[in-house]
Amino acid sequence: MTDGTADAAEKGWRGWRAATEAALYGPGGFYRRPEGPAGHFRTSVHASPLFAGAVARLLCRVDEALGRPERLDFVDVGAGRGELITGVLAALPTEVAARARAFAVERAERPAGLDDRITWLNEPPREITGLLFANEWLDNVPLEIAEVDSTGVPRLVLVRHDGTERLGDPVSGPQAAWLTRWWPLPPEEGLRAEIGLPRDEAWTSAVAGVTRGLTVAVDYAHTRETRPPFGTLTAFREGRETRPVPDGSCDITTHVALDACAAAGEGAPGGGVELDGGAAGHAGAAPDGHTERDAGAVRDGGALRAPGARAVPGAAAADRGARASSGARVLVQRDVLRALGVVGVRPPLALASTDPGGYLRALAGAGEAAELTATGGLGDFGWLVQAVGIPDPLHDAGDSTSA
Repeated sequence: MTDGTADAAEKGWRGWRAATEAALYGPGGFYRRPEGPAGHFRTSVHASPLFAGAVARLLCRVDEALGRPERLDFVDVGAGRGELITGVLAALPTEVAARARAFAVERAERPAGLDDRITWLNEPPREITGLLFANEWLDNVPLEIAEVDSTGVPRLVLVRHDGTERLGDPVSGPQAAWLTRWWPLPPEEGLRAEIGLPRDEAWTSAVAGVTRGLTVAVDYAHTRETRPPFGTLTAFREGRETRPVPDGSCDITTHVALDACAAAGEGAPGGGVELDGGAAGHAGAAPDGHTERDAGAVRDGGALRAPGARAVPGAAAADRGARASSGARVLVQRDVLRALGVVGVRPPLALASTDPGGYLRALAGAGEAAELTATGGLGDFGWLVQAVGIPDPLHDAGDSTSA
């Protein structure tokens, strides 16, 4: 059943982008709740302090590539309640920490008791010299959803406050152009796509704010060749997958077309983008495009995990000529973390006799490292990396192939 989008709005219908924006970030929205995201799911940040340690080592690599500047910026986009940025500051060598300027970017209010060294912002700063890191940020940038109708025409999906859906106007303009390029829909009724244009624009804006350094976006993702036929729209509440209802009661999320974001960040269609052979593929999505987590199941681009586990054209182009930039690459988390020293190697059993406490700590660390790099889980996350004005600090993190 279809209805013109303008007429439908008068009856309480609106596109998924507006509905998600209000449900997640409006007054009383899901991400403005006191418990924050960690009250409902765990990302790599919550899974282990090894993740923050790896990001700290990456920041040190960026620092070295920059020539150890007097001011080293670390920008955590989608900072939640500051868990990652706090862990990174704690893991930095003293000399590096003394030069670091820490910025947490989040639309929720600043948490009480946060380290005074952390500046809390609603949007990324400009003129960044250092590392901009966005962990599971892009998946919560609201977007429109399209569905093919009975005549083979892609139409915008409209939704009410209770989650009921219907079809609206045909997709047109820049949104239609994006679908044609990045997520072409065959004329088969019921096929769906998520129009990632707002995410491309958000990423392009973030990259444009970096004068020299590295930009990284980590998320569960897919590429043009592996888009799920019915999309990935889903929701989570208290660690469990639930029906997506835009009423503020749940986290509404979709996987990220990181290849499209990479091309947008380059400021030219497809320019310089490379994809790791297995990176950001289907991200382990189930046949219906959904992932699931329960009481700790991970929204990790993959299958169910054990309880307690948890990713356009324009804005940057104007000053691109003044900022040498390496090609954007999409890698897989396991390769990146291993390059940064996160290796799940079990300690020798003999250590249990000589140092029982040390053995247990090493064993726990090995288990956490294995979780962060697991195939079919967090290890399948895509890492979109783009160096600006410096050599790629992650040149050793897996081989890439041209997109």
